[in-house]
Amino acid sequence: MNFIILNEKLYLFAKKIEMKRYAVLFLFSIGLFFTSCVPTKDLIYLQDKDKSATESNINPVVSKPYRLQTNDVLNITIKAIDPKLVAIFNPTGGESSSPTQGLTEQGLYFNGFTVNDHGNIRIPVIGEVNVLGYTLDETRIKIEKELLENYFNKEANVFVNVKLSGLRFTVNGEINSPGTKMLFQEKVNVLEAIANAGDITVTGDRKNVTIIRQFPHGTEMHDIDLTDVKVMQSPYYYLQPNDYIYIKPLKQKSWGTGRTGIESLGTIITLLSLATTTFLLLRN
Repeated sequence: MNFIILNEKLYLFAKKIEMKRYAVLFLFSIGLFFTSCVPTKDLIYLQDKDKSATESNINPVVSKPYRLQTNDVLNITIKAIDPKLVAIFNPTGGESSSPTQGLTEQGLYFNGFTVNDHGNIRIPVIGEVNVLGYTLDETRIKIEKELLENYFNKEANVFVNVKLSGLRFTVNGEINSPGTKMLFQEKVNVLEAIANAGDITVTGDRKNVTIIRQFPHGTEMHDIDLTDVKVMQSPYYYLQPNDYIYIKPLKQKSWGTGRTGIESLGTIITLLSLATTTFLLLRN
């Protein structure tokens, strides 16, 4: 009789242990479910994380004029009252050329003026002009001065226009369309650049985006948080030519548990099925 009672107690004790084991496994699964998928707050750009005021006024940093570096490509056009006088200065054919001629990346590369390793560009007739460290306006003034002093008088009404041949940047990492892009704009912010690259993937870390920027003294790296509205105050918010944007992966990608709740739930169900099968095989 005592032996039967003892067996019953042992059976009940084993049942309690088994129930606790399932409870622990269940709680672990719930915890895994909530930690494996990417939270919505990590996917939203420009959030007001401070919330100290009902209205937040963002004062973007006044970006300094870009100073030319080696390998920059310039688009220089020179105009005058008589187009024939300045036709030789314009490699694309001067005033008679189509306004859209050469506006491809390849066309700008071959017809533009590349800043060489010595900081010079070669302009027909004028020859080499040093522009390293100059702004676009300073370069324009320098070319106009050279033309008026040595080739034309003021009555010719020479008009010089100097622009960068598009803003070139590279996006890599957790992005839908990685690669080198070219935008024909004077100012491009990092959000526009990311949008043109297909946006960051769900498993991309928007809070820790690295900008690699070239300077005359070398290369600098800086991390910015795109989920914080204060990023608009960063000097790295607006891109410069040849910037490299790297999007790091979130931990959820390395875990392999799923990007969304549905994917995570599928992973958890698979783990539970495997754990149950293993438990039953060991019990038998």
